[in-house]
Amino acid sequence: MEILHHGAVNGVTGSCHQLVIDSSNSVLVDCGLFQGAETSGRGDDDLLSIEFDISTVQALLVTHCHIDHVGRLPYLLAAGFSGPIIATEATAALLPMVIEDALKVGVTRNQSIIKACLSRLSEQLIAVPYKQWFVLDLVGEVETKIKFQPAGHILGSAYIEVDVKPVAEVSSRVVFSGDLGATYSPLLASPQSPYKADIVVIESTYGDKEHQGRRERAKSLEKVLIKAISDNGVVIIPAFSIGRTQELLYELEQITAKAKFKKLADIEVIVDSPMAAKFTEHYQALQTLWDAEAKRRVKQGRQPLNFDALYTVGTHQEHMQVVEYLAKRDKPAIVIAASGMCSGGRVVNYLKRFIGEPTADVLFVGYQAYGTLGRQIQQYGPRGGYVFIDGAKLDIKAGVHTISGYSAHADQSNLVNFIKRIRKGPAKVVIVHGDDEAKQALKAKLIALDDELIVTIP
Repeated sequence: MEILHHGAVNGVTGSCHQLVIDSSNSVLVDCGLFQGAETSGRGDDDLLSIEFDISTVQALLVTHCHIDHVGRLPYLLAAGFSGPIIATEATAALLPMVIEDALKVGVTRNQSIIKACLSRLSEQLIAVPYKQWFVLDLVGEVETKIKFQPAGHILGSAYIEVDVKPVAEVSSRVVFSGDLGATYSPLLASPQSPYKADIVVIESTYGDKEHQGRRERAKSLEKVLIKAISDNGVVIIPAFSIGRTQELLYELEQITAKAKFKKLADIEVIVDSPMAAKFTEHYQALQTLWDAEAKRRVKQGRQPLNFDALYTVGTHQEHMQVVEYLAKRDKPAIVIAASGMCSGGRVVNYLKRFIGEPTADVLFVGYQAYGTLGRQIQQYGPRGGYVFIDGAKLDIKAGVHTISGYSAHADQSNLVNFIKRIRKGPAKVVIVHGDDEAKQALKAKLIALDDELIVTIP
């Protein structure tokens, strides 16, 4: 048995790991898209094509439906993969929308091609409940079963336990973390460590950092909003459509509901992402997966994802009208728009229009990968620098802020505790999905935890 890595090795995108069980059987865990600096010097064919042998791949296991974990799925199908695509029930419900959007944005708008791909996806997609063993259909007599456990990252996200028992041998359990969520997220329950693991493949996005606490991040967000109110500015928040947007709405509802200032209580919140709107509907429909705090708020008669000051933008024409409306405004507003790393999407038009205005603010609430526009603004904005957007050189005069506490990723303590709290702990941990500094820092922490633990970085 061995694990091959086809992504998330040189950074945080392109997650794709192959568990080779024997000469006839293997399973893939995720098949994600590369983004940011990890695309540098590589053509579309290199980035999108499936260059590894899939002849033994019997199933694709999906941890969650962020594009850096599922974006190459259409290419996997095009390469001839016809096995089951297995995910949690919530992920299975969201995945077709994510793939459709990915195809429209990055591949084609030909409806017949999109329809054919989605038809294939629906035929192969299998939804599995959390916390139940599911037996894989493999070649030969090797026994392999999988279990999805809540990861607390986004709706439907999971870490996956893979239990492999070769003929006449003792079983081995491999755990793939996917993306683990931070503790104390208001919408989703925190991930609990598995009882047993022999090998853990773990993400390390924030392997070298600690997030702000819940109260601290709420105060930081409120501070930015009060500044926006004082000068009638626009607050631009680049955010992923799934997870981050919903958590921000939840927090904004809380801040505005308790605001002492009428202007803050009435501040307009604009979600400019049709996909985010669709996913928010799913979040509301699947309230059984919410954390206890969020359920209590609903029982109190509040609507944390659908409050009065919230306005959702639909068509591209509406989007352009909103950009112009805000440019002529005489009151503050908050805009949440994709993409989360500013690598495309509607947020780019807001940045082009407002990044040169001192009254505007850009607020980052999630990881910005090397090479993305978001990372450049984050890096050069506080220095009074500039960025290029669509070929135009734009001075950054807007305020630039980062609140790490809103990250949907576990921080260093969360990651260490995930390993530490495995009752029958692993002999080996493989660190992926992180920048070099984050991976090395997490490795040092894990070795300090147990000097007999084998910790590797592919």
